[in-house]
Amino acid sequence: MGLRIAIDTGGTFTDVVAIDEETGRISAVKTPSTPSDPSIGLLDGVEKALAALDRPPEDVRMLLHGSTVATNAVLEHKFAGLGLIVTRGFRHMIEIARQSVPDGYGNSFFWVKPQRLVPLHLVREVPGRLRYDGAEIEPVDEEATLSAVRELVEDGVRCIAVCLIHSYANGAHEQAVGEIIARNFPDVFVSLSSVVLPEYREYERAMTTLVDVLVKPYCKTYLESAAQKIRDRSGDIPFLIMQSNGGVVKHATAGERPVTMLLSGPAAGILGSIHMAALAGYKDILTIDVGGTSTDVAIIEDLKPMYTSASQVESYPVKTPMLDIVTVGSGGGSIAWTDAYGQLKVGPQSAGADPGPICYGKGGTEPTVTDAAIVLGRLPTALIGGEIRLDLESARAAYTSLGETFGMTPEEVAAGALEIAAANQVFGIRQVTTTRGREPGNYAMVAFGGAGGLFATEVADFLGVTTVISPPDPGNLCAFGLHVSDVRRDYIRTIVRRQSAADGSEIIAAWNALAESGLADVMAEGIPRERVTLRRVADVRYFGEGHEVQVDVPAEWGDEDAIAHMWRDFHKVHDRTFGFHYEGEQDVELVNLRIQAVGEQHRPTLSPVTSERTHAKPFATRTAYWRQTGWIDCPLYRRTELAFGQAIAGPAIVEEYGSTVVVPTGWGVRADAYGNLIVEKSGERA
Repeated sequence: MGLRIAIDTGGTFTDVVAIDEETGRISAVKTPSTPSDPSIGLLDGVEKALAALDRPPEDVRMLLHGSTVATNAVLEHKFAGLGLIVTRGFRHMIEIARQSVPDGYGNSFFWVKPQRLVPLHLVREVPGRLRYDGAEIEPVDEEATLSAVRELVEDGVRCIAVCLIHSYANGAHEQAVGEIIARNFPDVFVSLSSVVLPEYREYERAMTTLVDVLVKPYCKTYLESAAQKIRDRSGDIPFLIMQSNGGVVKHATAGERPVTMLLSGPAAGILGSIHMAALAGYKDILTIDVGGTSTDVAIIEDLKPMYTSASQVESYPVKTPMLDIVTVGSGGGSIAWTDAYGQLKVGPQSAGADPGPICYGKGGTEPTVTDAAIVLGRLPTALIGGEIRLDLESARAAYTSLGETFGMTPEEVAAGALEIAAANQVFGIRQVTTTRGREPGNYAMVAFGGAGGLFATEVADFLGVTTVISPPDPGNLCAFGLHVSDVRRDYIRTIVRRQSAADGSEIIAAWNALAESGLADVMAEGIPRERVTLRRVADVRYFGEGHEVQVDVPAEWGDEDAIAHMWRDFHKVHDRTFGFHYEGEQDVELVNLRIQAVGEQHRPTLSPVTSERTHAKPFATRTAYWRQTGWIDCPLYRRTELAFGQAIAGPAIVEEYGSTVVVPTGWGVRADAYGNLIVEKSGERA
């Protein structure tokens, strides 16, 4: 028995939750992130948690880690030094993309393509060709490949993605290119699509590989640095990293394929949300995780997260198994600015942790959402227990200057910035609800992250949501979610077969091979066989369709029953997804086989409040501004003092160590037995 410490590194803060397995005591702390070397903030957080529990580093038994470092690198367009190698004749793969215009733009006359991850002059073609089944047509030309790589390096490229045609069927050509780069330019980071995503569809495979190598310098380097520092302090303890699929793996495994941790912090938040929503008595929820740089949203039905193999970070497609999370560039550090047409915009640029918002007093010069919140009286004058003092006057001066541009008062333009940031978050939630036929008002919203409670009711009013759940230590929920995670590995094989001509034994053999790999890899993470489960999934479509749906196949079914179920259940899944099916009318086509191997880990147990506590009284009053009401007095409460069942009518503000929950007029808040705050629209009760 000892300490389990979970660390979630965000763009602004590093959040830590330590659990003493002997006493059950939980300590939640925050420390500023260190973007130049995230391992510094990680170790600072560990030291702070140990100090809070008065325990030495030797007592740490396990370290779990999630991060938005990779996500923020994409959101902030840190694309410098990125190059791409493709098969001869495919230089314009990224430019051509899918030739599709996103919904809402009407046609290509109104749509401006997003900034390319790699400009055309940093794409190089190399001779060599494989057939669709992996057979070699033309060998790799090593001399031409070396010349292409040398040109990229001379142009300043330090990260190279390799995506050769049909390499999902045979990775030999890509491995040869990778060896040439490693042998001649050992300091260059390389990602091979046959390793990152052995799946057909060249554009998505290329984009995913580019994102992988883009974030590799940020992730692999700091994970190795952090692991060494941890060994120096606590010995050779498990150092597990959260992946986008909601599972953890060893740090060395994550560093080799960092695209799998692209949404690792947010994924942990989903697990923490499910855990706390279940304790609060809610099964269908929306999650909104508002950090310093971005906001991550998801939908949960019957306490089960949704998975996807195709997602987007901003406008960039990424194909890797992950929890179905939508990310938008809107957070507490998002910068308020005016565009060329004189319109007020918020984000996606962020002040991050360094220099941070103007009110942090660390050299920030551009007004942010956090600056707006303190101008409006929504935030106290100090954060995280008084460690960060906020400079109200400097923030107000910045919004006074911005307001003069529009002929508005500083509080009016600050309120506008807050509303625009909330509208950006609403856009993300609608992507996982209304665009999928779900009504947001039918769900409770779990709001967390350092700024989740600041935005929660603002976003809820946009969507018609009447219940918001603020879990205990909401600013640290992603870190807490790491404690309720399992080891999880995903495997895929492209095997395109039509039902009318498919060989069932071939499909089962391919599935079994993936399952053997999954079982071996999860057991290698230290999980005993009896705690490992295997989930079989097939990507299936009607012949002629350009997209697939995922069909779950129960792992306990026999081979013949599993194949029959896959073909039969596809029609039901297609009907649930799109509202129609062609059973008996159209041939069905298998595209990919997947295996998800899950190794169950120990979870902490939270006990309900048993002691009676006197209902808390306001400790002070502060005026806060809303456009609808102007300046009004708001009683201030300390969350740690609220009694089980205590109900408070808005307007009110509930403050705690790492977050602030704003309860406007027309809303009320009550505390439940597990420390959740249930914020409800007046007259509404779940």
